[in-house]
Amino acid sequence: MTVIATRQPSTSDLPGIRGDLLARVEQRLEQYTESERARWKQTNPRAAQPVEAVIDMVSRGGKRLRPIFCLSGFLAAGGDPASAAAVDASAALELLQAFALIHDDVIDNSALRRGRPTIHVHHAGEHSARGWLGEARRFGEGVAVLAGDLALVYADELTFDFPPAARRLWGELRTELIVGQHLDVAVAAESVVDPQLSRWIAVCKSGRYSIQRPLLLGATLAGRTDLAGAFEGYGLALGEAFQLRDDLMDAFGDPGATGKPAGLDFAEHKMTLLLTLAVERDARIRNLLVRDGDTPWDADLIRQVLEETGVRATVERTIGELVDRAVTAISSAGLDPAWTDEFARLATLVAYRDR
Repeated sequence: MTVIATRQPSTSDLPGIRGDLLARVEQRLEQYTESERARWKQTNPRAAQPVEAVIDMVSRGGKRLRPIFCLSGFLAAGGDPASAAAVDASAALELLQAFALIHDDVIDNSALRRGRPTIHVHHAGEHSARGWLGEARRFGEGVAVLAGDLALVYADELTFDFPPAARRLWGELRTELIVGQHLDVAVAAESVVDPQLSRWIAVCKSGRYSIQRPLLLGATLAGRTDLAGAFEGYGLALGEAFQLRDDLMDAFGDPGATGKPAGLDFAEHKMTLLLTLAVERDARIRNLLVRDGDTPWDADLIRQVLEETGVRATVERTIGELVDRAVTAISSAGLDPAWTDEFARLATLVAYRDR
């Protein structure tokens, strides 16, 4: 696959050019998944159900954060906006995100995603309503696991024509995501309080997966692997800020804004980056996390102590420092000033979001 470099856009060009490419990403996702639904419906309506679950998750919207960073990396590196490469990569990233979210909701026993029933809850409800045989919960989780697998297959199909360097990066991205998810589950089960390990998990699941890897994937498709260092510094710092904001939203966020219940991490005994930083700061947090068997954590008391000890305020300051670090890293990349400004704007948007 050959990608032709083009001129760097001016400040006024950026929203329009990337917006046009994002619209093409949405079109690619819709056409691809609808074609799959039609194909499998011809075999049997039931065969289309996992495809429809993927469509359901993708069509719920979301921030489209990974496509935005992939397209930004591609364009900032001089990629040709007329090329289909970055569009396919961005659509693949969104399908990979659908895979991760569908499985994550099963793992975390989540009832809501973006204000609607999760895939496994929806299908368990259908099983119960129709009086089918077997256990409704297992049926719903089975459908969700298979739908997530299918989303991963579709994501891979959109990357088949990538050049070798981009394919290697795609493989690393997928592996880090899955290993990071496993460690998240294992640390919660074992009640491990290890700030460095929690930070590494956050880097794997957020920094690399959400920001650094999409940026570098876009730049690699444009032939600019030399940007890896600057994008790594930017992506890892901003990714940690992203994860800390996620943790704060889970603990203190408004479910009306986030689209899911507050305190899910506490309910699942997740040793989040927020909690590990809190444990380092105040022994009372550690005592609150000691439990007997599956005794649930006292979410309200944890929130109270996070406020009283100043941990919440400290984490907010840490997020600000991480944003500054990200902006400093991208400023050294030698990009067109318009892109340097745009990446600074994106850093603020990501780190201070409320959903």
